[in-house]
Amino acid sequence: MSTYQNLFGAESTLTTSSGAIKYFRLNRLTELGLGSLDKLPFSIKVLLESALRNCDNYEVSENDVKGLVKWNAAAPNPVELPFKVARVILQDFTGVPCVVDLAAMRAAMKRAGGDPQKINPLVPVDLVIDHSVQVDNFGSAFALNNNIEIEFERNRERYEFLKWGQRAFKNFGVVPPATGIVHQVNLEYLAKVVWTKDGYAFPDSLVGTDSHTTMINGLGVVGWGVGGIEAEACMLGQPIFMVTPQVVGMKLHGRLPEGATATDLVLTITQILRKHGVVEKFVEFFGEGLSTMSVADRATIANMAPEYGATMGFFPVDELTLTYMRLTGRTNDQIDLVERYCKEQGLWRQKDVEPNFTQTLELDLGTVTPSLAGPKRPQDRVDLPVVSKGFREAFAKELAPKEGAAAPAGGTLKHGDVTIAAITSCTNTSNPSVMIAAGLVAKNAVEKGLKSKPYVKTSLSPGSRVVTDYFEAAGLQKYLDELGFQTTGYGCMTCIGNSGPLPDAVAAEVEAKDLVVAGVLSGNRNFEGRINQHVKANYLASPPLVVAYALAGSVDLDLTKDPLGVGKDGAPVYLKDIWPSQQQVAETIAAAVQPSQFMTEYENVGEKNPKWNEIPVKGGELFAWDEKSTYIQEPPFFTDLSPTPKPIAPITGARVLVMVADSVTTDHISPAGNIKKDSPAGRFLMDNGVTAADFNSYGARRGNDRVMTRGTFANIRLRNQLAPGTEGGLTTYLPTGAVESIYDASIKYQASGTPLIVLSGKDYGMGSSRDWAAKGTMLLGVKAVIAESFERIHRSNLVGMGVLPLQYQKGETRTSLGLTGHETFSIAVDNNVRPGDILTVTAKRESGETLEFKTVCRIDTPVEVDYYRNGGILQTVLLRILKNG
Repeated sequence: MSTYQNLFGAESTLTTSSGAIKYFRLNRLTELGLGSLDKLPFSIKVLLESALRNCDNYEVSENDVKGLVKWNAAAPNPVELPFKVARVILQDFTGVPCVVDLAAMRAAMKRAGGDPQKINPLVPVDLVIDHSVQVDNFGSAFALNNNIEIEFERNRERYEFLKWGQRAFKNFGVVPPATGIVHQVNLEYLAKVVWTKDGYAFPDSLVGTDSHTTMINGLGVVGWGVGGIEAEACMLGQPIFMVTPQVVGMKLHGRLPEGATATDLVLTITQILRKHGVVEKFVEFFGEGLSTMSVADRATIANMAPEYGATMGFFPVDELTLTYMRLTGRTNDQIDLVERYCKEQGLWRQKDVEPNFTQTLELDLGTVTPSLAGPKRPQDRVDLPVVSKGFREAFAKELAPKEGAAAPAGGTLKHGDVTIAAITSCTNTSNPSVMIAAGLVAKNAVEKGLKSKPYVKTSLSPGSRVVTDYFEAAGLQKYLDELGFQTTGYGCMTCIGNSGPLPDAVAAEVEAKDLVVAGVLSGNRNFEGRINQHVKANYLASPPLVVAYALAGSVDLDLTKDPLGVGKDGAPVYLKDIWPSQQQVAETIAAAVQPSQFMTEYENVGEKNPKWNEIPVKGGELFAWDEKSTYIQEPPFFTDLSPTPKPIAPITGARVLVMVADSVTTDHISPAGNIKKDSPAGRFLMDNGVTAADFNSYGARRGNDRVMTRGTFANIRLRNQLAPGTEGGLTTYLPTGAVESIYDASIKYQASGTPLIVLSGKDYGMGSSRDWAAKGTMLLGVKAVIAESFERIHRSNLVGMGVLPLQYQKGETRTSLGLTGHETFSIAVDNNVRPGDILTVTAKRESGETLEFKTVCRIDTPVEVDYYRNGGILQTVLLRILKNG
């Protein structure tokens, strides 16, 4: 019996090398006269197939299907669209709270008299443990093993919990630590391009709890990052709801010139698309330039969709997709299925067919030049010759001589010196072309007699163990080792703030001289305060340029003219002297990268880490919460759950807890990085018997709401304008005028029953899809956020946690309205609220004068109204399961 209702009569059979399989034929819609598919973007066709296959006139309606067939490129109808994904992928930082929430839902189900076993993922879920390893040790042959030992010591309790989840929940798999970065594991192993289930074939698609889930778009798979709360809803069988997207086409032609890398290309694309404006839009790449780009190059570009602001950056399936599948050891039957299915469904890229797009941009690959991005944002690309100029301009105030100050004595460091050089992150460590180039630069540098500068913390964090295999096969790892780039771990390390501490002597000199030192990393994020607390200037660069800057030791120079150092023959060595040609890179890849490496590394991958295998499994269908645990606690999301939710009521008497300017990221909001001793979270841990040496990071403690709430808005670079002249998690407690921690003020407000709000400028919540940016905001007592604009994922997450996002009307801002943050606010929201409603906000000034202004309700879909009414996504799902028995 079919698991689908087949309301359009589209079910058909496809013959493949492994036998016949059913599928839902898109051309049936054309035969019914509903519209032509020939010019639809490929990404829209994937959404359409999901709607067609899952159409039941309940979660997915016939009108949803008909609307997508008639997708209007120039002005897509901005209606709600349900999308059911094939699977969900998690990383451990964001995955642990997902599993914690599922465990809490089981506990709540038990308390409500329901069956806890009904709380299980209904689609395949894979959790890859890759965010917990840190660069504690570097520059030695023992770095990898030592870092793994420390990782398991720090995270033992979390890993025990994940092992319980692996056994307790059906349809849930875990890829152990020291395997690789989640997105590379997804690209190389988990993704199928075409998925099969219950005798049906359909496009592989997913959401993930990491914004760089988009990397998989390079393989022709639709997927993007969502908040953990949205991912949990998808895990529980709910569609993800989105407004029908605009699709921006980016035509690529030509080929990269000598000296330019895929990293340079993605930094160029990021700059162009961020400037153009693609937030909440799909970007789809097309043109003859795609034929010159490997899937690894495409994945590098797709990975950084969050940096250029798009929901995803999609590359259609073509012959190069199959080439990559063969390279990575996929089976012949799977490759045959992908080719036959995609060609039959019109999902195969044809060189002479260009889809219709909402807007079209163009880039000649031949114009791409070597570059970096920084020193504070990934979209701020800077050409290699002017890095020094950009550095000096960005930090002019800090670099200016202090009046009356004597030059500090001792030490060798100066402004602009590189103290971190890290080949790290999913963006580049998935790509053999830039990794092999880094190895060849290292080889040529060693042969010239160059060494990394002694004050540079060097590290290599490959995206999977396959990278080590092909480095060894090419004979390049020994040269990287000689320059201090020994492997420090297989995980997402420096790019997420797991750079570890600088050596004591270096850190002390930076502090003593108040130096602006630099990090150069092959990552995708370089926001303030993210990489290392001592490193203010951070630049994204290709892996070979990371090696070059480790040799040069400073960003305050021009690598196209200035020498990297002096060779063993006494002559200066320049970048051009050690840079490999594209032909050298290609020949090395062809000789060193083999399918057998992928097949060997991923065979029985779940059982390859002996330290993981040794961890005992505890608990049954319910997790045994331990009140003494400082890592895992039952969150309070369901403690007041009522079978009948209260009606939505106006927000009255609210005070401002946080008031910020433009471009506040989820890194600023969500607890991330190290925990300071004198912070509310640090004091909490010490009060519970945890020494500072064992604090670990906020990311590692995401399963404990007591820690995470105390760390919300506690980033050392946060500038809360309600506490002017300060940095970090401080605010003014308005009833007394005292400046204190945001957490302590929140507790006082909540004790008096005072609702709280946040005021912000543009692009509020840009950056990673951190669910704790929304969870922590809600647990601090914030009921609404009023901003000039929101980044897509964070807006959705706020609604998913029952927090109301409001947007100033066009042309109005906090400044233009004269708001100081000292007002008392009331928001006229009620049970009749609808998506996009105009809601009146009343601000009562300290003088007694009142100001009324209009805001746009950024609850964007009817389903989100239900989420808001019920207190969040999880409450909505739990109530539905309880109601349906």
